[in-house]
Amino acid sequence: MSKIKFSMTPAIRFLRDHQVAFSVHPYSYEEHGGTAHSAHCLGVDEHHVIKTLIMENDQRQPLIVLMHGDRKVSTRELARLLGVKTIHPCDPATAHKHSGYLVGGTSPFGTRKSMPVYLEESILALPLVYLNGGRRGLLVSLASTDVQRLLQPILVNVAIED
Repeated sequence: MSKIKFSMTPAIRFLRDHQVAFSVHPYSYEEHGGTAHSAHCLGVDEHHVIKTLIMENDQRQPLIVLMHGDRKVSTRELARLLGVKTIHPCDPATAHKHSGYLVGGTSPFGTRKSMPVYLEESILALPLVYLNGGRRGLLVSLASTDVQRLLQPILVNVAIED
């Protein structure tokens, strides 16, 4: 567990409650900087920074997709795998309503609503990953195996080059 002082978020509380080893990595948030900016600030490979994307299917049912920072989600392929007509990213207000987090600070841990989680399978090949800690300018690092154990995601192969 990290000894760095930081504000408590639902994500940090979730990780502590589940007694997961993690480190906290604050950085200077930049609007529209994305994972490229956070990776640069922390001096890590953007491939190891995992985006938390809140999406909806054609029935407006929310879901979480975890994807490498340097990749995009093929929503067409994801919809095909899920047997729905379409999958689309939520607008910021809808994403906030589902997750409880502001866009740019969305964590898969401690979300307001329980949602199915879809994880790009190749993320599990990384020993350590960086995910949002529940606010803008805060990442947490933890073992990818802990991410899998805590979130029980459905593994998918829907990445496309960014």
